[in-house]
Amino acid sequence: MNEYRYWRLNSRPLGHDYSSALSLESGDLPSVGDGQVLVRADYLSMDAGVRVWMSAREDSYSPPIPLGTPMQGQFLGPVMESRAAAFKPGDMVRGFGHWATHSLVDPVQSGLTLLDPSVRDIRDHFGPLGLNGWTAYCGLIDVLGLKGGETVLVSAAAGATGSIACQIARNMGCRVVAIAGSDEKCAWLTGTLGADIAINYKKQKVGDELAKIKGGIDVYFENVGGELLDAVFPNMAHYGRIGICGLIAGYTSSHGLPGPARFDQILMKRLTVKGIFLPDFLARGVNYYAPLKKWYDENKLAGDFDEIRGMNHVLLAFERLMRGQNQGKVLVDVRGSSY
Repeated sequence: MNEYRYWRLNSRPLGHDYSSALSLESGDLPSVGDGQVLVRADYLSMDAGVRVWMSAREDSYSPPIPLGTPMQGQFLGPVMESRAAAFKPGDMVRGFGHWATHSLVDPVQSGLTLLDPSVRDIRDHFGPLGLNGWTAYCGLIDVLGLKGGETVLVSAAAGATGSIACQIARNMGCRVVAIAGSDEKCAWLTGTLGADIAINYKKQKVGDELAKIKGGIDVYFENVGGELLDAVFPNMAHYGRIGICGLIAGYTSSHGLPGPARFDQILMKRLTVKGIFLPDFLARGVNYYAPLKKWYDENKLAGDFDEIRGMNHVLLAFERLMRGQNQGKVLVDVRGSSY
């Protein structure tokens, strides 16, 4: 087969209207040049951060995706053809390419990674052992300096990164408080992932529930922002630490959300607020695979998947993620998919 399918970004989306902004296209497979690798995707990863790249915002950590070009995202699958010495046909890899059946990439620029064949479910290279797991570990351990016995709060706790953050904090001997958007998610967080407390923000007043926690919150792993962050600030412990991993509440905005109303609590409680950006640590050569794999092999780290099949359902999968309808890692199975 010499043809591939890909999603093209044609305009900047308004809200969650992705079908008006992207179209499913077809084209001839590109030729592989020196140093390049052609990968056929088995799975595509849906990641909230790329919603910012769809916008025209110039103040993000990544420039806007040019209109009229393939939508960018992570893939996982076998190498079809390689003119890069470190990769050969048949190798299973993960990297940054496109929402496409095939991606032609530069191994360095795409972060192309050979996958460990001993992992029992290859999809876990997207979840607990992938960049979601690496981000959670980096944020809690290296950015926030998590210590055993602390009280840790995680928002969007049933998502791909939040669910791993909950498990890491649990494994570190911390008290884990999780925020999610349904009773089913909360039951999964406490019953399966071992969170001590789960708060359903759609039914409960988050600020009131956090006020019941003796001693306050030592570490907050933030994925949402907006009103939720305002509810957390007054309930932080003195000298608490907040790590901003994501701000999904504002990702559809062309200019971001207004600052938190309870910003004064940073002074009143002498809080530390830091951004969590994994590439800063990868650039230094940091590798988080070994500690995560150890917990994984000990059955102390697991992922859940919100999986949809077919290239034609990519936008549906992405919208589920952005609307918070998922539990675990959102991915699209595109094996054998030309539709």
